Amino acid sequence: MARSSVSRRTFLKQAMGAAVAGPYIVQASALGKGGRPGANERVTMACVGLGWQGPGNMNQFLQQDDVQVVAVCDVDTAHLEKAKNRVNQHYGNTSCATYGDYRELFARDDIDAVMLALPDHWHAPIAVAAAKAGLDIFGEKPFSHRLAEGRAMVETLKRYGRVWQTGSWQRSQSHFRRAAELVRNGRIGKLVRVEVGLPGGVYARKDETFQDPPAELNYNMWLGPAPWAPYCPARVHVNWRWHLDYGGGQLMDWIGHHLDIAHWGMGNDDKIGPLSVEAKGDFLTEGLWNVPTRYYAKCEYPNEVEVILAGGHGEIRGGTKWIGTDGWVWVNRGGWDASSASLKEEVIGPNEIHLFKSPGHWRNFVDCVKSRAKTLTPAEVAHRSASPGHLAYISMYTGRKIRWDAAKEEIIGDTEASRLLNKAYRAPWAI
Repeated sequence: MARSSVSRRTFLKQAMGAAVAGPYIVQASALGKGGRPGANERVTMACVGLGWQGPGNMNQFLQQDDVQVVAVCDVDTAHLEKAKNRVNQHYGNTSCATYGDYRELFARDDIDAVMLALPDHWHAPIAVAAAKAGLDIFGEKPFSHRLAEGRAMVETLKRYGRVWQTGSWQRSQSHFRRAAELVRNGRIGKLVRVEVGLPGGVYARKDETFQDPPAELNYNMWLGPAPWAPYCPARVHVNWRWHLDYGGGQLMDWIGHHLDIAHWGMGNDDKIGPLSVEAKGDFLTEGLWNVPTRYYAKCEYPNEVEVILAGGHGEIRGGTKWIGTDGWVWVNRGGWDASSASLKEEVIGPNEIHLFKSPGHWRNFVDCVKSRAKTLTPAEVAHRSASPGHLAYISMYTGRKIRWDAAKEEIIGDTEASRLLNKAYRAPWAI
C-alpha cells in the first residue's frame, strides 16, 4: 500500500466503503496465507524513535496483521539494533531496514505511515517533514514543544491531507469513555469546575558530568533544533523531559492524557480553549534540570468553567474530575467513581451523545489510514489539549496572568508573553 501507488489506495477506499472511524471487513479473497492481508493491502510502516515509548508503539503495530513494519530509525545505534532485531524476529526474516537520519527514510516511496516517539523538541520538525513526504502519522504527546509549533503542524497536516493519531490512548479505554459520556450528557448538571491532577517531581536522575558522547549516539543529531550544549547522560534519553530545551516536565508529559480527557468530557476538543491561564511553579534551580517539580494553573474557560491543572498538590486528586451543580465524576487509569452509586448506573439513551467506541488506539489509526477518516485523537484535538500547558508555562515564566484569544490563538495585550509562543531553531533546522 505504498503512498505512490494510487491504485492500491483506491482499492482500499472502495473496499472500506464509507469513511467512518470504525472496524472494517476485508473479504477472505484479499487475505494472504493464514488470513493475513496480501502485500498490496497492507499498510507499510516505519518507526522513528525507539528509546522508550517507541518500542511499545512498535510492538502494537507489529500485532496488526495488515501492517508491515519495514524500517526503523534512531540516532542511537543501540536502540536501532534492538528494534531491528525485534522486527526481524517477529516476521522471521532479516528485511527490516535501519536509518540514522529520518530524511533518508522519508525519501523512500514505499512507506504509507510512520510512528514518531521523540523528545518534544523534535516533534514539530519531523512531523512536518513526514507530512510533506506524504506519510500518515502516529505521534506521541504532547503534540508540540511550543504552542505556535502546534498550529504549524495542524495546518501542514491539513494541507497535505495526512491522517494523524496522537498517543493519547486513554480515549480508547472504556472507563474513560463512560465517565466522559456521563458529563457530556448532563448527568452532573451544569459543569462548574474541572480538576486535572498530574504528577509532580522528577525521576531517573543520571550523571550530570560533561563528557564525550558514547560512540553509539549521534549527539549532534539528537540535539537537532535545540541549542548546542555539552553532552552528559542527564541530558538525553528519558531524562530530556526535565530540561526545558527538550521537554516540559511532568506537566507536558501528562497533559496529553488527563487534560485531553477533561476536554473530551467538556465537549471542548477542537472548538475553543481557555480565556485565561494563571500559573505558578516551583522550578529546579540546581544542576542541569530546570522544570517545575510542583505547579498549579488556574484556567478560565467559557461558560464560567474553571479548570485546574496541578502537579504535586495533594488536594487535587490524580486523573480528571468534572464537578457540576448536581454531582461529580472522576476517572484515572485505575478506575472511575462518581458522587453517587445511582449516577454510576445511569444509562445513556439511544438519542443522547455516544462517544466513539475505539477498537484499540493503534488499530483505530490503521483503520483511518485506510478509510481516510479522522482518528480518535486527531491533530487539532491534540493541539488544543496541549495549549493550556504551554500557556501555563508562559504564565510561570512571566509571573503574569495570560489572557488568551483561542480563536485567533493570540495572547491579548502582552507583547513580551507573545514572544514565548514560539522558539528559535538551531541552524539548519526549520519547519
